[in-house]
Amino acid sequence: MKKIIVVSLFFIVSLSMSGCNEEKTELQVAAAASLTDAMKEIKTVYEKEHDVDLSFNFAGSGKLAQQIQQGAPVDVFVSANEDWMDRLEQESLIETDTKEDVVGNELVLIAKKGSNFNYSSMEDIDKTELDDIAIGMPESVPAGAYTKQTLQATEQWDDLEDLFIYAKDVRQVLTYVESGNADVGFVYESDAETSDQVEVLATADSVNIDSIVYPGGVTASSTNKSEAEAFLTFLQTEEVQDVLDKYGFVSR
Repeated sequence: MKKIIVVSLFFIVSLSMSGCNEEKTELQVAAAASLTDAMKEIKTVYEKEHDVDLSFNFAGSGKLAQQIQQGAPVDVFVSANEDWMDRLEQESLIETDTKEDVVGNELVLIAKKGSNFNYSSMEDIDKTELDDIAIGMPESVPAGAYTKQTLQATEQWDDLEDLFIYAKDVRQVLTYVESGNADVGFVYESDAETSDQVEVLATADSVNIDSIVYPGGVTASSTNKSEAEAFLTFLQTEEVQDVLDKYGFVSR
């Protein structure tokens, strides 16, 4: 009888220990730098409700796309524009049927709080008042590409180009303006919302630029496709869209 009890206890303890040793799925998410604050909050909510650990890499969308092209281990890519997502899809690096528009945004011109700049629209930018303008690199940073679009549409790009300080991502643009290393800068509305050190001077006319959309997709190389798709589906929920709204994004 004693032997049976000992064996039974050993079996129960073994089951308990095997359950404790189960590792959570770790999802590698490459997301546009402008999503940093919102995604950190979303991560907390998601991990409480799912048996998944989210690991984020935030950077300019172009840099992230190039990392995926070079074979970086990524499960989910959320870009700040459609161009980089489309490039990866054309190279069969994104699962086409998983693509979803996650959220939208607006491009704004910012200055340090308390500045004397008084621009009610992008057309009011006065070169004679400025020493430096911070923008994302148009070739790799979507916010920089949108900036170039809007300034070309208003025929200001050539006139202002010699004042540009180029940043690796939109968060660096924000830092340049906050620190006074640039008089003004072009960022997303969501980035401006994260800082109490800057003010919005003007918002880009949507007629002059492509619609700012953040598409998400599962990479072809992902080894956790079902979990990755579940996370993308979660980003579409009202709960997450409310979080994104709070951070200045535009719900889809």
